[in-house]
Amino acid sequence: MKLYNYFRSSASFRVRIALALKGLEYEYVPVHLVKGEQLTADYAGLAPARLVPLLVDGEQRLSQSLAIIEYLDEVQPEPPLLPQDAAGRARVRSLALDIACEIHPLNNLRVLKYLKDQLGVSEEAKNAWYRHWVESGLEVVEARLRDEPGTGRYCHGDQPTLADCVLVPQIFNAQRFDCRLDHLPTVMRVFEQCMQHPAFVAAQPSRCPDAQG
Repeated sequence: MKLYNYFRSSASFRVRIALALKGLEYEYVPVHLVKGEQLTADYAGLAPARLVPLLVDGEQRLSQSLAIIEYLDEVQPEPPLLPQDAAGRARVRSLALDIACEIHPLNNLRVLKYLKDQLGVSEEAKNAWYRHWVESGLEVVEARLRDEPGTGRYCHGDQPTLADCVLVPQIFNAQRFDCRLDHLPTVMRVFEQCMQHPAFVAAQPSRCPDAQG
């Protein structure tokens, strides 16, 4: 397996966590988003959307982090990242999508660059935009983890799932942008539980080979 990714990409981080949880070996291929390496013709030939992550497994080329993680869960079923019951699977997917669809797209690098470079938004206003969507979006996740049956030590039950793979990178980004997190006690409890797990520690951005580049 090859994983084309960027150390600060939260979508890439999700897949690195899943690979670590599964104990799967892979070749780390850095794509520096800030330097625009995702826009080169060579990379576009591999990934038409010019996004990371991209997982190459034999003849398979897979994009979109949640699809990649579900693929990994099917080809390497243990440990499972989705519950056995239909309702549990739906809840885990829904929690993951609350972050991956409702928070992340508004705050990824290309959106922030467009706000600043094309619309002339100031650095201060851009960061305020970022914090607003992260803080308000995570309030939804907090309410669900706090009030819905199913939450355990992790987002769902007592083992890491797809939802945890998505939650942890979002908290890393929130911390990097100085977002308010004191209104999210359940979210932060789950995050801290995840960060006691070796797979989450091993996958974090500071452990990536391109982190110092």
